[in-house]
Amino acid sequence: MTSAKPLPKKGVMDIAAYVPGRKSAPGVDRVHKLSSNESPLGASPEAIQAISGVLDHLETYPDGNANALCEAIAEVHGLNRANILCGNGSDELLTLLCQAYLGPGDEGIVTEHGFLIYKIQIMAAGATPVTVRETDCRADVDAILAAVTERTKIVFLANPNNPTGTYLSMEEVRRLRAGLPAGVLLVLDAAYAEYVRRNDYESGIELVSASDNVVMTRTFSKIHGLAGLRIGWLYGPHHVIDALHRIRGPFNLNAAAIAAGAAAVRDRGHIDRSVEHNSVWLRRVTEGLQELGLRVTPSAANFVLIHFDPDGGRTAAKADEFLLRRGFVLRHVSAYGFPDALRMSIGSKEANEGVLAALKDFLETS
Repeated sequence: MTSAKPLPKKGVMDIAAYVPGRKSAPGVDRVHKLSSNESPLGASPEAIQAISGVLDHLETYPDGNANALCEAIAEVHGLNRANILCGNGSDELLTLLCQAYLGPGDEGIVTEHGFLIYKIQIMAAGATPVTVRETDCRADVDAILAAVTERTKIVFLANPNNPTGTYLSMEEVRRLRAGLPAGVLLVLDAAYAEYVRRNDYESGIELVSASDNVVMTRTFSKIHGLAGLRIGWLYGPHHVIDALHRIRGPFNLNAAAIAAGAAAVRDRGHIDRSVEHNSVWLRRVTEGLQELGLRVTPSAANFVLIHFDPDGGRTAAKADEFLLRRGFVLRHVSAYGFPDALRMSIGSKEANEGVLAALKDFLETS
């Protein structure tokens, strides 16, 4: 039977579109955007300077292999350049993994409060997402392994996780990999790895190097402050890199992104300043919120998950409205299974102190 109009393939219209964090607060002149986990320190001056060298040659295509960026990443992290693939944000790389390794009848495992993009791209590939419960807002290795079937092809693990900020120790991650069949790909999304200051944490580089079924993705949108340029990278076995190269776009990174990313990853001073700012303010914000009587999920990243009390009338929705009137934009996380919580990115000193003061007023007047 002929359709009256073109129709998307089966399953596409069942996908709930991703909704990014808000940018504005209507009627407020001074806005602090704390909804997208962006860096309050901005981009490296060296990265900004690197972009200027690209502007005189906008008529030419960028390097299709992003060699300058891949080589810089390899140099800084001590990796083999051949095992690195760069993309238009880590989102593109996650999408490519689903396109390459999933199809109808396959399953991809995600955790209860994991990054929404995983489920979206699993479904876009025609496969079935399998959501596994977490324990105390933390991925549960035993629950993940129990969910593996002969149809499982990919397991996604954000470590640390967004929006909870919790993480698994490398011992637990290694236990997860050891329990997976050899044909199941373990994807470690380490978007917030640079912020973690825990002795039992590793981003996954060593595990990838020692495995044939593990890849790690990283991003320049957080610690490097380059979210506007959309830069991500993947470290994985050669056979995975080979497969992804065959289906990626021929010029999937623009010239400005390549130049800025290569400069940013080498700017150790800017990275260290960003880490220090986050370490100081993550602790201060967490303690400040707890002193107000609010429950905060312990975070190892650059944001905190703040829980509110609906029984007392102090709901997340009401807190959000109150904060918006003060010019503070936080993130609703009901789509992640937290109807009465807000995620707050660690921002500038002014923004962090402003949110604490505003929440104090909210709790006193509501």
